[in-house]
Amino acid sequence: MRSAFFISDGTAITAEVFGHALLSMFPMSFSQHTISFVENKEKAEEVKTKLNKAFKESGEKPIVFYTFVDEELKQIIDASDALIYNFLEHFVSPLEQALGIQAVPKTHRTHSIHENSYDHRIDAVNYALVNDDGANVNNYEHADIILVGVSRSGKTPTSLYLALQYGVKVANYPFTDDDMDELRLPPFLKAHKKKLFGLTIDAQRLIEIRGGRMANSKYSSARQCRMELREVEKLYKKERLKFLNTTHLSIEEISAKILTETGIKRHKY
Repeated sequence: MRSAFFISDGTAITAEVFGHALLSMFPMSFSQHTISFVENKEKAEEVKTKLNKAFKESGEKPIVFYTFVDEELKQIIDASDALIYNFLEHFVSPLEQALGIQAVPKTHRTHSIHENSYDHRIDAVNYALVNDDGANVNNYEHADIILVGVSRSGKTPTSLYLALQYGVKVANYPFTDDDMDELRLPPFLKAHKKKLFGLTIDAQRLIEIRGGRMANSKYSSARQCRMELREVEKLYKKERLKFLNTTHLSIEEISAKILTETGIKRHKY
């Protein structure tokens, strides 16, 4: 299997994002390796040795996606037996010309703790944890968005992802079996109706997810899952709430679609 390396003198997040995006376009598997904080010549030489070893063992040059600020470290990696792709160098020069200003590269700047969004994201994560699964319904005025839906439709992981990645304050509230006889928006949700966003999921997928958690129970039964989904979707339509089917979407895709639908401001950079 061909190797792919994501390498940086920082977190390597940028190299991973760009690298994964490109590799996903090719219908083949890669042995993927991330190496972060390659900050001195000794570490760069160690990485070079790993790249050369990967080439020697497989007979195919490993693919390397990297972002480096230090030219000396770049040269060490460039001298390895690998196919090197440095994303930043292809874009910096044209941007310098367009903006009329020289770039000032700085290690760790992209994902630094000093970025303006850091406090937003930490506050948002704390908010998501405190307001998970209807645990606290008394401070929804501070929420950017309130996710609603049946249990196991993706509310909690989406809430945490939006908080951690984008600094969005997300509360989530579950509609349970006890709500189903006469499903309606409770007053504390009705008061913040403009912030509500519904999640739903295909019945068969919900049955599988709940079955893995509580097999052979009413909670995971086909009848219960279908009934709950039918009722919440009727509620979404009755109240004219925006909602999204999460069945075939990743957390990243769910989050991106929610942000697009709502226009909520991101605090990522």
